Amino acid sequence: MPSARELKDLLFLAINDHDLYRVLDCYAPDAVYVSPVGVMEGHQQISWHFEHLFKSFPDLCYTAWYKAPCDDPAVTEYTMTGTHMGPLLLPNGEVVEATGRRITVRGSCACAIEHGKIITDRDYFDQLELYCQLGFALTTAPRP
Repeated sequence: MPSARELKDLLFLAINDHDLYRVLDCYAPDAVYVSPVGVMEGHQQISWHFEHLFKSFPDLCYTAWYKAPCDDPAVTEYTMTGTHMGPLLLPNGEVVEATGRRITVRGSCACAIEHGKIITDRDYFDQLELYCQLGFALTTAPRP
């Protein structure tokens, strides 16, 4: 049975290969994936998230640059790179069409396992960093 560290490394390889079947094989059927985008529960929601990410960034790549010397949870710091070539769903429900811009976003994640599968995966990256690289700007909301 793989350790949490080995499983997280396998997950990064599957993500970089855009292999949704292998991505889901890393997760328990009732796993919970938490990211700045939201909380995904179970294979169906996790699958939707990664499928959308692969369409938005067809050359998406996660590069681990630090792996904490602990095994459970497996903690990794990484850089996410890619080119925005497909529609991207924003948290407010708006869809942004491809900008053609390259992104390089730093992040960190921690996952815990049971019975050789990821049961919780918490992924953190700076959405503002991502959106600025895509050419978005902050605006103030109208006051009531």
